[in-house]
Amino acid sequence: MKKTNPKNDRKIFVIDTSVILYDHNSFRNFMEHDVAIPISVLEELDNLKRGNDTKNFEAREFIRIIDALSEGNSLRDWIRLDGTEKGCITVVMHEQAKMDAEKIFGEKKVDHKILNAALYLSEKYPDRNVILVTKDINLRVKAKALNLTAEDYQTGKIKDLGDLYTGKTEVNDVQSEVIDEFYANGYCDLKKLSIPAPFANHYYILKNQKKSILSFYNPITNRLEHVQKHGVSGIQPRNAEQTFAIHAVMNPNTCLVTIQGIAGTGKTLISLAAALELRHNYHQIYLARPIVPLSNKDIGFLPGDISSKIGPYMEPLWDNLKFIKNQYSNTDKEFKKISELIEEEKLVVAPLAYIRGRSFSNILFIVDEAQNLTPHEIKTIISRAGEKTKMVFTGDIFQIDTPYLDTQSNGLSYMIDKMKNNNLYAHITLEKGERSELANLASHLL
Repeated sequence: MKKTNPKNDRKIFVIDTSVILYDHNSFRNFMEHDVAIPISVLEELDNLKRGNDTKNFEAREFIRIIDALSEGNSLRDWIRLDGTEKGCITVVMHEQAKMDAEKIFGEKKVDHKILNAALYLSEKYPDRNVILVTKDINLRVKAKALNLTAEDYQTGKIKDLGDLYTGKTEVNDVQSEVIDEFYANGYCDLKKLSIPAPFANHYYILKNQKKSILSFYNPITNRLEHVQKHGVSGIQPRNAEQTFAIHAVMNPNTCLVTIQGIAGTGKTLISLAAALELRHNYHQIYLARPIVPLSNKDIGFLPGDISSKIGPYMEPLWDNLKFIKNQYSNTDKEFKKISELIEEEKLVVAPLAYIRGRSFSNILFIVDEAQNLTPHEIKTIISRAGEKTKMVFTGDIFQIDTPYLDTQSNGLSYMIDKMKNNNLYAHITLEKGERSELANLASHLL
């Protein structure tokens, strides 16, 4: 068998701007292989370094890291990364190759300069495998058209979406006597049910042809416990999953909750209603969502002051709050209390970018549209949690508005996959739309 030259096994990964904006530490995740950064990527990052958005933060952090690496070194040389098991990094100044991407695609774009940098490295190092890594699908297609190897950035991407944790299991053909005893005692011994070892805070619907009961596995008592259906802040759950979602938010033993579901399943409404029910347990309720501008334009393009700019993005959150208020009359104590919470800033609705760098103690923090966050952003947010803080993330992994994220690489999917079976964590996937019959009809047929 022919022996392989060990030097040939070391690949060269050319990193696109989209990968760095996804994770500024991405260049450290290629093990013993080498990493090349085209000079055009640095130019793009320079244009993105100003602002309060996450992409601006990622750009700044990467530039700082590169600056530190360049101390006493030339970035045009291969610089050894931390640790002997790591490869090297360099900045590619040459963005011209025999096969010119700018001429082939007939357009002077940064993407084509990056392609040329990869082509140049392929010509310079013919005995090594040069791979372009980008989260831009179209750029990967163009690279493959030029006979370049191109890949998505896999770190933070779950392997199989079909196996994504749902938080709920239906158990059929449960004996009536077991269900009756469950109702009588409020709990059930696991030995009486033939189910696999349950995850912490996993929800169950136990039923037979005549009876059913809702339950969850309590990892503290090591048994299934009855989940009773009850309303919060005037909102009544309309199905088992909504009942589970309310229980997950209300459970004092869980400090991290995720609720996933398509539009109209009640994710944000249920979370906010449960949060208002718990308002006496927390100093403040924060309701936030990431701003994803249309056509990838910054909110600075919009007219008016900052309140006018962010108002349209926060409107869906205010709509849910108004819906809860409308469950009461204007003279009801609860109606007035919600208004007071807003006036006294005990209930705050704000863009997610405005909380960067803050620490949250004794706060119930709801993050809506979490599917538009990267895994790194999710980690950053959760790491801000102080004592007695609970965080609830809601979103629909099939409705992503952020470029370079998909159903497998977004922060919500990543968190659900990584956090399952933790005593502090609970998750439920909502499946049934409850907005209206018309909304359900559109979801199924259009």
